Amino acid sequence: MTSSEASSKAGQLETRGIEPAPEAECHGHPLQLFWVWFAANISILGLPLGATLVVYQQLAIWQAFIVAVIGAGGSFAVVGLISIAGRRGRAPSLTLSRAVFGVRGNIGPTLVSLMSRLGWETVNTTTAAYALLSLSTILFGTAPTAGEVPLLTLIFIALFVTCTLLVSGLGHATLLVIQKWATWGFGALNIVVALFLMATIDWQAVADTPAAPLSAVLIGIGTIAAGTGIGWANAGADMSRYQHGQVKGWKLVLSAAAGAGIPLTLLITLGGLISAGDDHLASANDPIAAIREMLPD
Repeated sequence: MTSSEASSKAGQLETRGIEPAPEAECHGHPLQLFWVWFAANISILGLPLGATLVVYQQLAIWQAFIVAVIGAGGSFAVVGLISIAGRRGRAPSLTLSRAVFGVRGNIGPTLVSLMSRLGWETVNTTTAAYALLSLSTILFGTAPTAGEVPLLTLIFIALFVTCTLLVSGLGHATLLVIQKWATWGFGALNIVVALFLMATIDWQAVADTPAAPLSAVLIGIGTIAAGTGIGWANAGADMSRYQHGQVKGWKLVLSAAAGAGIPLTLLITLGGLISAGDDHLASANDPIAAIREMLPD
């Protein structure tokens, strides 16, 4: 099997590096990226983000909703714009940026990107460990927090990192398949959890929350943008390098903005709703455990 064939089929090892992908391999379409961005942002982290808007920024729910739409959807629209470069250059973002910064000048942006990726991997790995610890608490009665079960925490972190490396090694085509089905599977689970969480909402506190000043709204937009799309900006071209050359740029922008914006807006708004009159989620060291306590056994 040739390198071109292997890298374009799901389940095959990724053989394409930083070099531009051959045009024969570029037959993707924006709907594929919609599933990628949607699944990547069906995250429990959206709930505490929404909680901080209401608890610390003192936003009314309608303001939190606007902040979520602009902060999350708008920042991922920027990711979509960078995706256009990936469709045109058929290479990763940090390869294409050499055209702007030069080969040596690109070292700076690469180091910043590396620190960002490592930071996000730490956040995601920790969140996954918290989730598995909560599941272990429910099923086996183990201690509920990472600090009380350090060995189990390390095991869960190692498990998650192994799965991450496995998926990345299998490459872009495999990722497209996994993210599509993850959208449906985890989306359905999120709906179930959301229905239970909505039963805990203090609707009177929601109605009584006054509107915050414009300055708080702008700070909220910046906070959500920084915590969502801006962190993905250096991966825009990576995900779109296999898009067909005739794909319209606005469709790539829409696939990123809608794919990530829809789940994030819903989760951030829900996080704000359940935190109106209750700062437990916003101040929790372990947001997974805080959410677990809101759910029935």
